[in-house]
Formats: sequence, structure tokens, C-alpha cells
Amino acid sequence: MKILGISGSPRKSQTTEKLVTAVLEATGMEYELISLHGKKINACICCLQCVKDNWCKVNDDYLPIMKKIYEAKALVIGAPNYFGYMNALTHALLERLYCFRHDANGNGGMRLSGKFGAIVSIGGGKPEASVKNITDFFDYNNITTVGSVVARGAVACFSCGHGEDCSISGFRMFYGPDTKMTPDLIPTLEGQPGVLEEARNLGIKLREAIEQ
Repeated sequence: MKILGISGSPRKSQTTEKLVTAVLEATGMEYELISLHGKKINACICCLQCVKDNWCKVNDDYLPIMKKIYEAKALVIGAPNYFGYMNALTHALLERLYCFRHDANGNGGMRLSGKFGAIVSIGGGKPEASVKNITDFFDYNNITTVGSVVARGAVACFSCGHGEDCSISGFRMFYGPDTKMTPDLIPTLEGQPGVLEEARNLGIKLREAIEQ
């Protein structure tokens, strides 16, 4: 497998997953997409059991993903912004990359060195927030960041049932207190053609980096 795409959104088949897929497809290379929807991924507990062989020992849904991360030439990581930061599910997954941080064979360096990474960041407000967060994790692991793509997502207020009348509604914050909620106002990836073009360009750039 050349490229592993991970959609860190707990929501299946929504904007994050669609945009990660757009980047993957544009590479024209072999890829696999994993959605974290429905998966249980714990944070790193600093047990240090990975020191002996570079494999995490916390038994949850990260373990099969861990092997795929190690085998992939490149990663496309997508995350939605929750409260101005990437969501906790994606953060937990990236924390667990700690098991690759030191080479247990004593050869120095880090086990993910030489891989390439692309970033997808989604948010109703500050949609770019996850770019820096994921870039930091890539940097810590010597993964070269090739680029990122950012898209607007739908805040939960569109579907909670109180978006128009709640005093702290994100919908009212973005569209004004007197705006009526209509389907055409809900941000969709299909309604952001410029973003899809950026995703395609990012996929091409990722392929070129791998083939260098």
C-alpha cells in the first residue's frame, strides 16, 4: 500500500471523509481509507511498553491501524475542528504514534522518518485550525508535510433543532440573529468547488513527492 488516508471525524461519510478521499483519489496511486467513525482509540498512557519493540501495547482499535501507518509511504490525515483544536479522536490516534518515536534497535532516528503527509482540516469556524495541530505531529515524527487543504463544515447547530433560537448558536453567530435556516446555507463539499480543486492539486503534489 502506498498511501493511507485517515478520516478522524466521528461522523461517517461527511465532509472530512469526503475531502480525504478526494486527495487520495487525485494521487492516482494505491491507497486505503480508514474512518475513525465508531472506533475506540484511547490516548497514550505512557506505559512505555513500546520501548522494547516500537509497537504499542494498548489493546484497542489503534493496533491494526498502527501497522498500516508503519507500512504506508504517505499519510493523508483529516480532522474536524472542535473548539478551535482538532477533535480528540484524531488527537488520540496521533498521540499513539509515540511508539514509533525511538528506534528500539538502537540505530537512532525515528521509525516514521522519510514518510510524506498531507492534511485535511474542516471546521464551521476556524476551519484551518487542525492544520497546525497535525503539522506538529508530523514534525515530531520526521514526516514531511507536503501541503494541506481546508474546507468549511456544518456546525452542529444546523442539526440540533435549536440553531435559529439558541442564544449561543453557532448558526446565529455566522449568519446573523435574524437569518432563517435553509438547506442552501448548510456548507457542503460539493458547494465548495475551489476546495475540491485544491484537494486534487494536493493529491498530485503528494504523488510527485512519493515518486521523487
